[in-house]
Amino acid sequence: MDLSNYKAKPDKTIRQHTDDLLRNLDVLQNLGYIREEHIYELTKIACEYHDYGKANREFQKRIMNNTKFNENTEIAHNVLSLYFIDKNEFENKEDYYKVGFAVLNHHNYCDNIRIIENQENKELINSLLSEFKINAVKRSTTKNINKITENHDAILIKGYLHKCDYSASGEIPIEYKNDFLNDGLDNLLKKWKSKKTSLDWNELQQFCKENTNNNIVVVAQTGMGKTEAGLHWIGNNKGFFILPLKTAINSIYKRIKEEILDENHIQTKLALLHSDSLSYYNNDKNDLMDIMDYYNQSKQLSIPLSISTLDQLFDFVFKYQGYELKLATLSYSKIVIDEIQMYGADLLAYLIYGIKTVNKFGGKIAILTATLAPFIRDLLKTGENPIEFEEKTFINDIKRHNLRVYNSQINTESIYNKFEYNREQGISNKILVVCNTVKKAQQIYKELLEKGVENINILHSKFIKCERATKEREILDIGKTENIGTCIWISTQIVEASLDIDFDYLFTELSDISGLFQRLGRCNRKGIKAIDEPNCFVFLDIDNNLLTNGTKGFIDSKIYEISRNALKDINGLLTEEHKINIINTWLTTENLKGSDYLFNYNKFAKWIADLPPYEIEKENVKLRNIISYDVIPTEIYQEHKSEIDENSKKLLRSVNPKLEKEEKQKIKLEKINLKEEIKKYTVPVGIYDIYFKGSNAIIKKVQLSRYEFVNVVNCKYNELGFIRLTREEVKGLEDNFDNFM
Repeated sequence: MDLSNYKAKPDKTIRQHTDDLLRNLDVLQNLGYIREEHIYELTKIACEYHDYGKANREFQKRIMNNTKFNENTEIAHNVLSLYFIDKNEFENKEDYYKVGFAVLNHHNYCDNIRIIENQENKELINSLLSEFKINAVKRSTTKNINKITENHDAILIKGYLHKCDYSASGEIPIEYKNDFLNDGLDNLLKKWKSKKTSLDWNELQQFCKENTNNNIVVVAQTGMGKTEAGLHWIGNNKGFFILPLKTAINSIYKRIKEEILDENHIQTKLALLHSDSLSYYNNDKNDLMDIMDYYNQSKQLSIPLSISTLDQLFDFVFKYQGYELKLATLSYSKIVIDEIQMYGADLLAYLIYGIKTVNKFGGKIAILTATLAPFIRDLLKTGENPIEFEEKTFINDIKRHNLRVYNSQINTESIYNKFEYNREQGISNKILVVCNTVKKAQQIYKELLEKGVENINILHSKFIKCERATKEREILDIGKTENIGTCIWISTQIVEASLDIDFDYLFTELSDISGLFQRLGRCNRKGIKAIDEPNCFVFLDIDNNLLTNGTKGFIDSKIYEISRNALKDINGLLTEEHKINIINTWLTTENLKGSDYLFNYNKFAKWIADLPPYEIEKENVKLRNIISYDVIPTEIYQEHKSEIDENSKKLLRSVNPKLEKEEKQKIKLEKINLKEEIKKYTVPVGIYDIYFKGSNAIIKKVQLSRYEFVNVVNCKYNELGFIRLTREEVKGLEDNFDNFM
């Protein structure tokens, strides 16, 4: 059959498209990303045959007339392609099933196996392929293909086929070569040496360079250069750097782009992967047409180095149709996991299952963290597919923290007295207060205001986006080590790992030891301030309703009690070595037995391990279990009503379908900007902040597109941020709600 006589797309023949796939496959092979010659050869066969089914007359008619698929007269082309593959051309039947599995399932427009096995379709299939020499597909064939869905080779062949196909269809390079990262790091060191000739890579960074071919676990205190260490470990290889928070991801992306890559050809070197990355690119670059290409290449995992959230990569653990592309990509990649202790039980279960799977397929893992609980180490090294690591702890003798521990709840009086004492002494007086909840942070802020404290600020997740961004810039500025000031900043756990700040004093509630030690890292970060007197004040008692009890609470009761016991007798200097010893002594698997955390971890770990392929649709995959809603507080809406409504109108204007591709992309980017202009007035809230028994707080919907809305909600919003209405306050508004729903 001459594939040049048949169209794959309006502007490409099947032969041209197939050759594009084969060229892509050779790129992967030449980069050394396909390690086994046999898998390369089988993937080559899958690429060759994947679109043969498009040669059927109905598909050709549809391409010519630009009409839609008709299930009464057509069969999906991926199903038909299977009939062109001759089982007898394979040395063993197992290889035929691996290739057949990849070709048959490279699309999932329908239940592919059921279509073949349905006797009513036999006649239509034979009719559509009557002009070609085809092969019988027996019931035993579909049965064996069904059995092979979790076969190692079959997964890789299908994943490589997807990658080659999507890249060819999107006209996107399948992979760029990483031949720049080691040079970029060398240039960074030269810049540092130009200011101080004695500088060199430290022991941690050297360890990562020397162990670039091994899985590693590194525990290193704050400020030791874990980012550079992780990049050294990746070296000139395909790499992913995974962090828990977008603010930290954006910060590292910016640092690598500016300091290591000197903003040179970033679009072929460095990618950002999180839910707002297109918006970030749009605000960060000027060349409109490059942005969409850059974004698409980022999403297709074509760029050598990506800074990412867990969600963007590790959703493959849900084994949705097409998950094999990500797993195949990760099989030749090096993945840095930063701050593993930040994840809840469900995310940790998905992450550990994911990294064990990636490692089994050939990918390498580096875990770089400030603290590593022994129970997490046990989870990595035991169970199915355990991982072997080179492991090392790096600490120095810099003394940063002098603790005073209170067996009481955090109180405004202690903070106020310390603030006033420092002010009278005329010493640098930057105080950070970290609370476990937004409500507690708001309470302390109000109480300090009532005491007459003027230079006071509050930062938490329940501010509208534009205000939170302003506050983050302000705290980063005052939080620079060299900046001396007099102020109190009250915050929540959002400052634990996402913001590079350095305060003189810390007042904090206890949540757990790992979280506490992260919080301590926001005080005397560089260890250059005097610690003769306490600089960190830890309050061990917290509200009981925060502790887990059945479905209530969010701080694990057992881990909290363990943490409380570990800290109750500690007062005075707390060295980095002491912190690690505390973690290693208390957060053991044995001590955590019976905790809600381990119960939930085991529940999620078993569920994800037992999940069969293709049971969950990709659109239903949600790594995070937390449901939040972005809403506009009614006061903010009233204040910016004309701007919001005008932008909503512009978003709903229809686009002329006859416009050139470039014009359409330009309009798409303009619409992204308009959405951002509306979304900057939104705040993330929980379900109970807007839905009440028998009523809700929604008073209006702002439309962003045909199916996308932002709710305007009745609430209190002021300098404290979002404050939900009480049930009593809502009752008086119920008549209004009915009019709007």
